[in-house]
Amino acid sequence: MSGQEGAGGPKVAVTGASGLIGRPLCAALAAQGYRPLRLVRRPAASPEEVQWDPQAGRVDAARLEGVEGVVHLAGESVAAGRWTAARKEAIRRSRVEGTQVLCRALAGLRSRPKVLISASAIGYYGHRGQEPVTEDSGPGSGFLAEVCRAWEAAAAPAREAGIRVVHPRIGMVLSSAGGALARMLPPFKAGLGGVAGSGLQYISWIELGDLVRALLWLLVREEFSGPVNAVAPEPVAHRDFVRALGRLLGRPTVVPMPALAVRLAFGEMGVSLLLEGARVLPARLEAGGFEFRHRRLEDALRAALGSGPADGP
Repeated sequence: MSGQEGAGGPKVAVTGASGLIGRPLCAALAAQGYRPLRLVRRPAASPEEVQWDPQAGRVDAARLEGVEGVVHLAGESVAAGRWTAARKEAIRRSRVEGTQVLCRALAGLRSRPKVLISASAIGYYGHRGQEPVTEDSGPGSGFLAEVCRAWEAAAAPAREAGIRVVHPRIGMVLSSAGGALARMLPPFKAGLGGVAGSGLQYISWIELGDLVRALLWLLVREEFSGPVNAVAPEPVAHRDFVRALGRLLGRPTVVPMPALAVRLAFGEMGVSLLLEGARVLPARLEAGGFEFRHRRLEDALRAALGSGPADGP
Protein backbone atom coordinates (compact mmCIF):
# COMPACT_ATOMS: atom_id res chain seq x y z
CA MET A 1 0.00 0.00 0.00
CA SER A 2 1.54 3.31 -1.05
CA GLY A 3 0.34 6.85 -1.56
CA GLN A 4 0.12 8.46 -4.95
CA GLU A 5 -0.41 12.07 -5.90
CA GLY A 6 -3.73 13.55 -6.99
CA ALA A 7 -7.43 13.21 -6.27
CA GLY A 8 -7.43 9.61 -7.45
CA GLY A 9 -5.03 8.42 -4.74
CA PRO A 10 -5.83 5.40 -2.54
CA LYS A 11 -8.56 5.95 0.04
CA VAL A 12 -7.94 5.49 3.76
CA ALA A 13 -10.92 5.63 6.12
CA VAL A 14 -10.38 7.22 9.54
CA THR A 15 -12.60 7.09 12.62
CA GLY A 16 -11.98 9.70 15.30
CA ALA A 17 -10.84 11.98 12.50
CA SER A 18 -11.68 15.17 14.40
CA GLY A 19 -9.68 14.15 17.47
CA LEU A 20 -6.20 14.98 18.68
CA ILE A 21 -4.59 12.22 16.59
CA GLY A 22 -7.12 12.05 13.75
CA ARG A 23 -6.77 15.66 12.60
CA PRO A 24 -3.01 15.64 11.93
CA LEU A 25 -3.23 12.07 10.64
CA CYS A 26 -5.76 13.07 7.96
CA ALA A 27 -3.58 16.04 7.00
CA ALA A 28 -0.52 13.78 6.75
CA LEU A 29 -2.42 11.22 4.67
CA ALA A 30 -3.51 13.93 2.22
CA ALA A 31 0.05 15.31 2.05
CA GLN A 32 1.27 11.84 1.01
CA GLY A 33 -1.28 11.49 -1.76
CA TYR A 34 -3.96 9.47 0.01
CA ARG A 35 -7.65 10.38 0.09
CA PRO A 36 -8.76 10.35 3.75
CA LEU A 37 -12.41 9.39 4.27
CA ARG A 38 -13.63 10.65 7.65
CA LEU A 39 -16.23 8.54 9.44
CA VAL A 40 -18.67 10.94 11.12
CA ARG A 41 -21.78 10.41 13.25
CA ARG A 42 -23.83 13.14 11.59
CA PRO A 43 -25.05 12.87 7.97
CA ALA A 44 -22.11 13.01 5.56
CA ALA A 45 -21.68 16.54 4.24
CA SER A 46 -19.15 15.81 1.45
CA PRO A 47 -17.70 12.94 -0.59
CA GLU A 48 -14.84 12.85 1.92
CA GLU A 49 -17.17 11.81 4.75
CA VAL A 50 -18.88 8.51 5.59
CA GLN A 51 -21.68 8.32 8.14
CA TRP A 52 -21.62 5.77 10.91
CA ASP A 53 -23.46 5.34 14.21
CA PRO A 54 -21.55 2.83 16.33
CA GLN A 55 -24.09 2.98 19.16
CA ALA A 56 -26.87 2.00 16.79
CA GLY A 57 -24.66 -0.54 15.01
CA ARG A 58 -24.84 1.22 11.64
CA VAL A 59 -22.22 2.23 9.10
CA ASP A 60 -22.58 3.24 5.45
CA ALA A 61 -20.58 0.22 4.33
CA ALA A 62 -21.12 0.83 0.62
CA ARG A 63 -18.96 3.97 0.92
CA LEU A 64 -16.11 1.84 2.28
CA GLU A 65 -15.90 -0.44 -0.75
CA GLY A 66 -12.43 -0.31 -2.22
CA VAL A 67 -10.66 1.58 0.58
CA GLU A 68 -7.00 0.59 0.83
CA GLY A 69 -6.80 0.92 4.58
CA VAL A 70 -8.68 1.96 7.73
CA VAL A 71 -7.36 3.71 10.85
CA HIS A 72 -9.75 3.28 13.77
CA LEU A 73 -9.14 5.83 16.54
CA ALA A 74 -12.63 6.52 17.91
CA GLY A 75 -13.42 6.04 21.59
CA GLU A 76 -14.64 7.90 24.67
CA SER A 77 -11.95 9.73 26.64
CA VAL A 78 -10.84 7.82 29.74
CA ALA A 79 -9.92 11.08 31.52
CA ALA A 80 -13.12 13.09 31.08
CA GLY A 81 -14.49 12.40 34.56
CA ARG A 82 -14.63 10.07 37.54
CA TRP A 83 -15.14 6.44 36.66
CA THR A 84 -18.69 5.90 37.79
CA ALA A 85 -20.29 2.63 36.74
CA ALA A 86 -22.07 4.46 33.90
CA ARG A 87 -18.87 6.18 32.79
CA LYS A 88 -16.91 2.93 32.72
CA GLU A 89 -19.61 1.27 30.67
CA ALA A 90 -19.57 4.16 28.18
CA ILE A 91 -15.78 3.88 27.84
CA ARG A 92 -15.97 0.13 27.29
CA ARG A 93 -18.89 0.23 24.86
CA SER A 94 -17.42 3.02 22.76
CA ARG A 95 -14.32 0.95 22.13
CA VAL A 96 -15.59 -2.61 22.01
CA GLU A 97 -18.93 -2.13 20.28
CA GLY A 98 -17.60 0.53 17.92
CA THR A 99 -14.79 -1.79 16.84
CA GLN A 100 -17.19 -4.69 16.38
CA VAL A 101 -19.53 -2.61 14.21
CA LEU A 102 -16.69 -1.37 12.03
CA CYS A 103 -14.98 -4.75 11.67
CA ARG A 104 -18.18 -6.59 10.78
CA ALA A 105 -18.81 -3.99 8.08
CA LEU A 106 -15.28 -4.35 6.71
CA ALA A 107 -15.51 -8.15 6.72
CA GLY A 108 -18.70 -7.96 4.66
CA LEU A 109 -17.26 -5.81 1.87
CA ARG A 110 -16.73 -7.23 -1.60
CA SER A 111 -13.44 -5.31 -1.87
CA ARG A 112 -11.94 -5.31 1.61
CA PRO A 113 -9.13 -3.06 2.83
CA LYS A 114 -5.66 -4.51 3.01
CA VAL A 115 -5.03 -3.21 6.51
CA LEU A 116 -6.86 -2.04 9.63
CA ILE A 117 -4.92 0.00 12.17
CA SER A 118 -7.17 -0.40 15.23
CA ALA A 119 -5.99 1.67 18.18
CA SER A 120 -5.37 0.25 21.61
CA ALA A 121 -3.49 1.65 24.61
CA ILE A 122 -0.65 0.80 26.96
CA GLY A 123 -3.34 0.43 29.63
CA TYR A 124 -3.32 -3.16 28.34
CA TYR A 125 -0.28 -3.81 30.55
CA GLY A 126 -1.76 -2.44 33.77
CA HIS A 127 0.48 -1.20 36.58
CA ARG A 128 3.93 -2.79 36.16
CA GLY A 129 6.24 -0.81 38.44
CA GLN A 130 9.86 -0.78 37.23
CA GLU A 131 9.51 -3.83 34.95
CA PRO A 132 10.43 -3.17 31.29
CA VAL A 133 7.40 -4.08 29.16
CA THR A 134 7.39 -5.10 25.48
CA GLU A 135 4.75 -6.50 23.14
CA ASP A 136 5.65 -9.98 24.42
CA SER A 137 4.58 -9.05 27.96
CA GLY A 138 1.25 -10.38 29.15
CA PRO A 139 -1.81 -8.27 30.00
CA GLY A 140 -2.16 -6.56 33.33
CA SER A 141 -5.14 -6.28 35.64
CA GLY A 142 -7.63 -3.54 36.32
CA PHE A 143 -10.29 -1.69 34.35
CA LEU A 144 -8.10 -0.29 31.57
CA ALA A 145 -6.36 -3.63 30.99
CA GLU A 146 -9.73 -5.38 30.74
CA VAL A 147 -11.03 -2.76 28.29
CA CYS A 148 -7.91 -2.98 26.11
CA ARG A 149 -8.10 -6.77 25.93
CA ALA A 150 -11.74 -6.64 24.86
CA TRP A 151 -11.03 -3.72 22.49
CA GLU A 152 -8.36 -5.68 20.63
CA ALA A 153 -10.43 -8.88 20.60
CA ALA A 154 -13.34 -6.97 19.03
CA ALA A 155 -11.35 -6.72 15.77
CA ALA A 156 -11.69 -10.50 15.26
CA PRO A 157 -14.16 -10.22 12.31
CA ALA A 158 -11.59 -8.24 10.33
CA ARG A 159 -8.75 -10.66 11.14
CA GLU A 160 -10.90 -13.65 10.24
CA ALA A 161 -11.76 -12.00 6.90
CA GLY A 162 -8.07 -11.87 6.00
CA ILE A 163 -7.48 -8.19 6.73
CA ARG A 164 -4.08 -7.36 8.26
CA VAL A 165 -4.91 -5.93 11.69
CA VAL A 166 -2.42 -3.88 13.72
CA HIS A 167 -3.07 -2.68 17.26
CA PRO A 168 -0.88 0.31 18.16
CA ARG A 169 -0.84 0.40 21.95
CA ILE A 170 -0.58 4.15 22.39
CA GLY A 171 1.05 5.84 25.37
CA MET A 172 0.64 9.41 26.65
CA VAL A 173 0.49 11.59 23.53
CA LEU A 174 2.45 14.81 23.96
CA SER A 175 0.69 17.80 22.40
CA SER A 176 -0.36 21.19 23.68
CA ALA A 177 -3.49 20.88 21.51
CA GLY A 178 -5.13 18.27 23.71
CA GLY A 179 -4.74 15.18 25.85
CA ALA A 180 -2.98 14.84 29.18
CA LEU A 181 -0.25 17.43 28.54
CA ALA A 182 -2.77 20.12 27.59
CA ARG A 183 -4.67 19.47 30.84
CA MET A 184 -1.42 19.76 32.82
CA LEU A 185 -0.34 23.08 31.36
CA PRO A 186 -2.66 25.53 33.21
CA PRO A 187 -1.68 24.46 36.75
CA PHE A 188 1.99 24.10 35.79
CA LYS A 189 2.06 27.55 34.20
CA ALA A 190 0.52 28.90 37.40
CA GLY A 191 3.34 27.35 39.44
CA LEU A 192 1.03 24.73 40.94
CA GLY A 193 2.57 21.67 39.32
CA GLY A 194 4.07 18.90 41.37
CA VAL A 195 4.62 15.20 41.83
CA ALA A 196 1.65 12.88 42.26
CA GLY A 197 2.12 10.10 44.78
CA SER A 198 5.62 8.65 45.01
CA GLY A 199 6.64 9.98 41.60
CA LEU A 200 8.28 6.64 40.82
CA GLN A 201 5.48 5.44 38.54
CA TYR A 202 6.52 5.39 34.89
CA ILE A 203 5.10 7.53 32.09
CA SER A 204 5.42 5.99 28.64
CA TRP A 205 4.92 8.81 26.17
CA ILE A 206 5.11 9.66 22.47
CA GLU A 207 5.23 13.04 20.72
CA LEU A 208 2.18 13.56 18.49
CA GLY A 209 4.16 13.98 15.27
CA ASP A 210 6.05 10.75 15.90
CA LEU A 211 2.78 8.94 16.55
CA VAL A 212 1.29 10.14 13.26
CA ARG A 213 4.44 9.05 11.42
CA ALA A 214 4.29 5.65 13.14
CA LEU A 215 0.68 5.12 12.07
CA LEU A 216 1.55 6.00 8.47
CA TRP A 217 4.53 3.64 8.67
CA LEU A 218 2.37 0.77 9.95
CA LEU A 219 -0.08 1.28 7.09
CA VAL A 220 2.55 0.29 4.54
CA ARG A 221 4.69 -2.20 6.49
CA GLU A 222 2.98 -5.41 5.46
CA GLU A 223 5.05 -7.55 7.84
CA PHE A 224 3.40 -5.93 10.86
CA SER A 225 0.24 -7.26 12.48
CA GLY A 226 -0.93 -7.61 16.06
CA PRO A 227 0.24 -5.36 18.91
CA VAL A 228 2.83 -2.61 18.39
CA ASN A 229 3.81 -0.36 21.29
CA ALA A 230 3.39 3.23 20.09
CA VAL A 231 5.66 4.89 22.64
CA ALA A 232 9.03 6.62 22.56
CA PRO A 233 12.12 4.58 23.49
CA GLU A 234 12.81 6.45 26.77
CA PRO A 235 9.93 6.23 29.27
CA VAL A 236 10.51 8.30 32.39
CA ALA A 237 9.48 8.29 36.02
CA HIS A 238 6.60 10.66 36.76
CA ARG A 239 8.80 12.87 38.95
CA ASP A 240 11.29 13.32 36.09
CA PHE A 241 8.46 14.21 33.71
CA VAL A 242 7.23 16.85 36.18
CA ARG A 243 10.70 18.35 36.60
CA ALA A 244 11.31 18.47 32.83
CA LEU A 245 8.02 20.22 32.19
CA GLY A 246 8.67 22.71 34.97
CA ARG A 247 12.12 23.54 33.60
CA LEU A 248 10.79 24.19 30.10
CA LEU A 249 7.99 26.37 31.42
CA GLY A 250 10.31 28.18 33.87
CA ARG A 251 7.99 27.39 36.77
CA PRO A 252 8.52 25.69 40.13
CA THR A 253 7.10 22.19 40.61
CA VAL A 254 6.91 22.03 44.39
CA VAL A 255 3.18 21.47 45.00
CA PRO A 256 2.84 17.75 45.66
CA MET A 257 -0.34 15.73 45.21
CA PRO A 258 -0.26 12.96 47.81
CA ALA A 259 -1.76 9.62 46.86
CA LEU A 260 -4.62 10.10 49.31
CA ALA A 261 -5.52 13.44 47.72
CA VAL A 262 -5.54 11.82 44.28
CA ARG A 263 -7.87 9.07 45.51
CA LEU A 264 -10.22 11.55 47.16
CA ALA A 265 -10.31 13.95 44.21
CA PHE A 266 -10.41 11.54 41.29
CA GLY A 267 -11.22 8.08 42.63
CA GLU A 268 -10.29 5.01 40.58
CA MET A 269 -9.56 7.13 37.51
CA GLY A 270 -6.93 9.13 39.38
CA VAL A 271 -5.25 6.06 40.78
CA SER A 272 -5.02 4.43 37.36
CA LEU A 273 -3.97 7.50 35.36
CA LEU A 274 -1.83 9.36 37.92
CA LEU A 275 -0.48 6.90 40.48
CA GLU A 276 0.08 3.82 38.33
CA GLY A 277 2.14 3.29 35.20
CA ALA A 278 4.22 0.97 33.08
CA ARG A 279 7.71 1.19 31.60
CA VAL A 280 6.69 0.35 28.04
CA LEU A 281 9.28 -0.02 25.27
CA PRO A 282 8.68 0.16 21.48
CA ALA A 283 10.47 -3.11 20.77
CA ARG A 284 8.72 -3.91 17.49
CA LEU A 285 8.95 -0.39 16.05
CA GLU A 286 12.67 -0.20 16.78
CA ALA A 287 13.36 -3.71 15.50
CA GLY A 288 11.55 -2.79 12.28
CA GLY A 289 13.69 0.32 11.75
CA PHE A 290 11.21 3.07 12.62
CA GLU A 291 13.11 6.28 13.36
CA PHE A 292 11.80 8.50 16.14
CA ARG A 293 12.38 12.21 15.71
CA HIS A 294 11.88 12.78 19.43
CA ARG A 295 13.50 10.06 21.53
CA ARG A 296 14.23 12.28 24.54
CA LEU A 297 11.49 13.75 26.69
CA GLU A 298 12.74 17.34 26.72
CA ASP A 299 13.02 17.43 22.93
CA ALA A 300 9.49 16.07 22.64
CA LEU A 301 8.13 18.58 25.14
CA ARG A 302 9.80 21.45 23.29
CA ALA A 303 8.15 20.31 20.06
CA ALA A 304 4.79 19.84 21.79
CA LEU A 305 4.96 23.29 23.37
CA GLY A 306 5.93 24.94 20.10
CA SER A 307 9.45 25.84 21.18
CA GLY A 308 11.14 23.22 19.01
CA PRO A 309 11.29 22.55 15.26
CA ALA A 310 7.96 21.79 13.61
CA ASP A 311 7.49 18.29 12.31
CA GLY A 312 6.10 17.30 8.95
CA PRO A 313 4.86 13.83 8.11
